[in-house]
Amino acid sequence: MESIAVLQEGLPYVFKGAGITLVVVAGALTLGFAVGLPLAVGLVYGPKWLRWFIGVYVWFFRGVPLLVLLFLFYFGIFPFFGLELSAFSVAVVVLGCVSGAYQSQILRGAILSIPAGQMQAARAMGMSDLQAVVFVVLPQALRLAVPGWSNEYAILLKDSAVTYALGVAEIMARAHHVASRTYQHLPIYVSAGLLFMVLTWLGTRLMGAVHKRVRLKGYA
Repeated sequence: MESIAVLQEGLPYVFKGAGITLVVVAGALTLGFAVGLPLAVGLVYGPKWLRWFIGVYVWFFRGVPLLVLLFLFYFGIFPFFGLELSAFSVAVVVLGCVSGAYQSQILRGAILSIPAGQMQAARAMGMSDLQAVVFVVLPQALRLAVPGWSNEYAILLKDSAVTYALGVAEIMARAHHVASRTYQHLPIYVSAGLLFMVLTWLGTRLMGAVHKRVRLKGYA
């Protein structure tokens, strides 16, 4: 009965963090796409030195743990350059940079799956390489990348829980606050886990519907 009373009182507060969590994830996905798309194009069509530079970026953000990156940027890099960003902004930027590294590989694979003959046909029609990439390759590659984005959404949603270490008032931070105040850890954390599962299911279902709508027939 005590656990039920705590849930009735504390869950509305925890559920309000879902909005903040979704905003963090949406911002990180958007920033990750803005970063990952040019990186993917550079990996496929760029010169050797550019591919090396992009490879270092991808290696760094995929190799360093997320919690270390959050602390590094929040307490180190941004203050060093005189930037006073909120914990929320740092969370979006860091998650976006990490997502950009992963999205670059998703988009790179999608670009490479487009037959090379399409670039040759575009050149034969008088298009420049840039025009061929923008108007021929990318419209198809972006559609093929939707399933990968679905996985990236689920990963970012789970990673967003780590941002509570900076004080971002998302689901995990609110659940920890309620649990530490009421000492009812099990029901609160179970409820938070179930909320994450529901948000993951809803997001992947939405991405699946988008994929069915925009997918190209004949491509696996």
